[in-house]
Amino acid sequence: MRAARLLGVALLTLGLAAAPAAADSPSPSPSDEAKVPTSAGTSFRTAAEIEQGRTATASGSTGDYMYWSFPADAGQRPTVKATLKLPEAHTGQTWQLDVYDGLRRRQACQYGAQTHTAAQGTASLELACVLRTVRSWSEPWANDPLPGTYYVRLTTVGVKTADLGLPVSAELRVDSKNIGGAAAVDGSLSEPLVPGISVTKAQDDSKASLFSLEPEDGWASGWWSSRWVWTGIGAILAALAGIGGYTLTRGTGRPSRVPPGA
Repeated sequence: MRAARLLGVALLTLGLAAAPAAADSPSPSPSDEAKVPTSAGTSFRTAAEIEQGRTATASGSTGDYMYWSFPADAGQRPTVKATLKLPEAHTGQTWQLDVYDGLRRRQACQYGAQTHTAAQGTASLELACVLRTVRSWSEPWANDPLPGTYYVRLTTVGVKTADLGLPVSAELRVDSKNIGGAAAVDGSLSEPLVPGISVTKAQDDSKASLFSLEPEDGWASGWWSSRWVWTGIGAILAALAGIGGYTLTRGTGRPSRVPPGA
């Protein structure tokens, strides 16, 4: 009974420690609303910065490149969704959504309609790309997604001359699912892949970055994962099993000194 009670208390403690604190999401302030971009960049260097969980809007012309950038940390699986509003008079158009990491390597989508063709007269079009889980560390030769800045490029593919310059509006939203310990790996990057992260200031030798956004809890905030919980539970179970085995095998105490049959 004592072992079962200890096991229950230990599991309850670990469950409370692992569960995230429930808190109401604060209403967006005017300063937060100002961070939502209403235009897109035209290159990697001018990409509009967007926070995860917010919807950015932009207006442009058919044939232009639209660029956005967002931060993604280890353990996250980003999902990029784009909604396009096309002009009434247009021929068949094919739009494509590409995602690049901090090294400007094109990242493959696990699933989602990354390329979609709108038939003539179609008013809207939706694109989506679910990336692989961001890893905290990877081999130099691998193409695994790593923590840092990610770029989104939205453009038409093989646009016809008659459609060039037609107005188009776009909405972009990025959300992430925290995978947790299932995707945890040993090792981590010394710095996230953020533009200008290695540039140092001459006065205080602090890091200067060309990208102003980062995760809410800072970079490499995913050091805690469910692996810690399961490791702790395994250690407690092993200790209880050892105590139980010792209790069962030690007997009732010292043997009697009186010989049998006396």
